[in-house]
Amino acid sequence: MNKNFILIPGLAALLGGCTMVPKYERPKASVSESWPNNSNRTNAANTATADIEWREFFDDPRLRHLIGLALQNNRDLRIAALRVEQARAQYRIERAGLYPGVQGNAGATRQKFSGAVNTFAGGDILTTYSVDVSAAYELDLFGRVRSLKLEALERYFATDEARKSVQIALVSEVATEYLTQLRLREAKAVANKTLATVQTSYNLIKRSFEAGATSELDLRTAEGQVQTVRVNAANFLQLLAESENALVQLVGQPLPNDLPAGKAFQEQQLLSDLPAGVPSEVLQRRPDILAAEHGLKAANADIGAARAAFFPRIVLTGSAGTASAKLTDLFTGPSATWSFGPQISVPIFDVGGTRARLDVSKIQNRIEIANYEKAIQTGFREVADALAVRAILDEKLKAQELLLGSQQKRFDLTTARYNHGVDNYVAVLLAQQDLYAAQQNLLQFQAARLLNAVTLYRSLGGGWKS
Repeated sequence: MNKNFILIPGLAALLGGCTMVPKYERPKASVSESWPNNSNRTNAANTATADIEWREFFDDPRLRHLIGLALQNNRDLRIAALRVEQARAQYRIERAGLYPGVQGNAGATRQKFSGAVNTFAGGDILTTYSVDVSAAYELDLFGRVRSLKLEALERYFATDEARKSVQIALVSEVATEYLTQLRLREAKAVANKTLATVQTSYNLIKRSFEAGATSELDLRTAEGQVQTVRVNAANFLQLLAESENALVQLVGQPLPNDLPAGKAFQEQQLLSDLPAGVPSEVLQRRPDILAAEHGLKAANADIGAARAAFFPRIVLTGSAGTASAKLTDLFTGPSATWSFGPQISVPIFDVGGTRARLDVSKIQNRIEIANYEKAIQTGFREVADALAVRAILDEKLKAQELLLGSQQKRFDLTTARYNHGVDNYVAVLLAQQDLYAAQQNLLQFQAARLLNAVTLYRSLGGGWKS
């Protein structure tokens, strides 16, 4: 047997393992190795936040049901899931290039020839029937097809991580909107209670004014206070309506009437003591950072495909079948046909087009490196900000509670002094305004603590597991 006949397939198999893809090296994270201000101290268990399911993190049955509906119906999440399917199909397209393409053909041809040129035994009309199977296969000697397949695979991975990021954002947004609604309802209740109090005071002052015992200044001051609180209460109605519309959009459908009962605002309990962990480990669990890294790997694979374009492409094509002038003789007699046609394409001169495509791939790789580094820096800041807020919220809450108690005592004292004729109603008005502001601010701080827990949960990569 010819030795060259043995060596050629062996050489092809050896070259088939070659690839022009550069060796991938993960860029160094350009962030600190620890969270600032020792904000990573925690008493929580060592379970990574990204592994805490959202059903475990949120304990409100109504909120859980709303999140479940949003995961089923939200259009942004649905689009993200469809993009994953699209990327998967694209990967299958590129992967198919590694295998020969085989197709069957059947045909019949009827031709009339000029009698002056050529004649046949039966006349000058020739009928030909044929059936054959053809195949085409590119010898991927320099890894062009495998590089394209790897690029498509990494794009698929990146798209799937992007879907997880959309889910994390959706879970966080639904929880934020729900908790905001609870805070607004509490704020509206405080406004209504305050309105009832100032309305009673106004009615008393009005009767006193009509009896000539109170000045018109006190009457108008009390009247202005009533209208101010009424406007404030109406503003909460507007904010609640807007929040309801936002929640409906996030859920992706009108809110059903059979939602389970939820917990009151003051009863909401979240895992606020989430484990922060080490930045280098935590940030590598975030889907947006993983998506950026897969995008970088895809760009790296694209360089391999661009490099392979400088080398010859070898495509093998062939077919085998039968052909006959009679349909009855198609599978009998000497009707076998075959063809084999290797094709080699060698880039010689394309005015720098191939070189330019390689340059584009390298530049895109540098862009993806910058995107990856930016994603890490953004993630680090989000976690650091959430940890910094968590560290001081308890102190702010305690201070606000003390302030509220002080304002309540001040209001009680000024009201008593006014009733005994010691102070005018302006002092009562100022005390009432400060008490109302302290009550609303306390609600905002309580909501901020809950929302900070949600933000930290999201920043640490939690929310994509259900």
